[in-house]
Amino acid sequence: MLQASSSSQPHRIVWVDVLRFLAIFMVICIHCADPFNVSSEARSNPEFNFWGSIYGSFLRPCVPLFVMITGLLLLPVNMPIQSFYKKRLLRIAVPFLVWSVLYNLFPWITGVLGLSSAVIADVFAYASPDASQSFGDAMTNIALIPFKFNVYTVPMWYLYMLIGLYLYMPFFSAWIEKANLSQKKIFLGIWGITLFLPYAYAFFSQELFGLCAWNSFGTFYYFAGFNGYLLLGYYLAKDVKEWNWVKTVGVAVPLFAIGYIVTYIGFKSITANPDCTEQEMEMFFLYCSPNVVLMTIAVFLIIRRIRFTSPGWVSLFSNITKCGLGIYLIHYFMVGFSYGIANILSIPISVKIPVTAIIAFAISWGVVAFFYRFIPKVAKWIFG
Repeated sequence: MLQASSSSQPHRIVWVDVLRFLAIFMVICIHCADPFNVSSEARSNPEFNFWGSIYGSFLRPCVPLFVMITGLLLLPVNMPIQSFYKKRLLRIAVPFLVWSVLYNLFPWITGVLGLSSAVIADVFAYASPDASQSFGDAMTNIALIPFKFNVYTVPMWYLYMLIGLYLYMPFFSAWIEKANLSQKKIFLGIWGITLFLPYAYAFFSQELFGLCAWNSFGTFYYFAGFNGYLLLGYYLAKDVKEWNWVKTVGVAVPLFAIGYIVTYIGFKSITANPDCTEQEMEMFFLYCSPNVVLMTIAVFLIIRRIRFTSPGWVSLFSNITKCGLGIYLIHYFMVGFSYGIANILSIPISVKIPVTAIIAFAISWGVVAFFYRFIPKVAKWIFG
């Protein structure tokens, strides 16, 4: 089911490169939407709330697409577990630590430069306008990097999760190699049930399926989480025959529409209350939810049908894939600066999120590509 891209790069799967580019850009868009959605002040502005809901809901497939790509490319794991851990964990561990340190040092650096602490909130949407600029607080945050991220390192949550998936994959792979198609479908079916649990806990009871004060692992715990996306990516790419365009569009469009409508209406209704908690605000934005899964499958199916034969396009998307982790690591720095550029250009609110994302993506890609082009040995360690 996985087709090589072209004779010039026979080992590339171009549609996967396109999917990765789309996922990267959507992640940047989501972080460009944060100023519209994070604060109660922004959500109380009808125009901000409307466009934040429109774009925020549309962009939810981003992280699930990353995980599905991981599943379809790396499963089954065809190397010794020690080699897999060394190859995969080392590639992300060093850049993860480098950028976590840099992000946490930024507030202190603003103080050294004599800048107002308000600059920190301009760069990081979740930061307080009176954020600490002390070196001691920066060192405390750095010491906690192995255990948690913070308001300055929000995108790093994904790398904590990805490290967990890498640790898990060799064991999951052993099952996948032996599982037949029916068993994979049953797993995905049970995983599908777990996607409804956040809503069940929120609207019915926190004590369902065995959950209680002394047990955090309910009936469906062992099937829950991003591992389902690993299998879903593998299953759709390798076990499901590719459809023609008519069937693909006929299935994908309704799936995306249903997922989007549920996500938008749910998010908009909850954020109508300016005092809603962050947990309430994120409920319909959860990546492991039925509405987001529907949108994710739709995007995956559509992109899988795309064909690029031009060597120029193949090379372009190949380069974005090469720079992908670096773009992800650096883009959060660029979002705030890109908003400044968008404001200078007087970009209308209705398109400020995608325009800001385009600027942030272009700058991030340019910086990472420059390093890979001129100092590749350094780039390998700081960008993966």
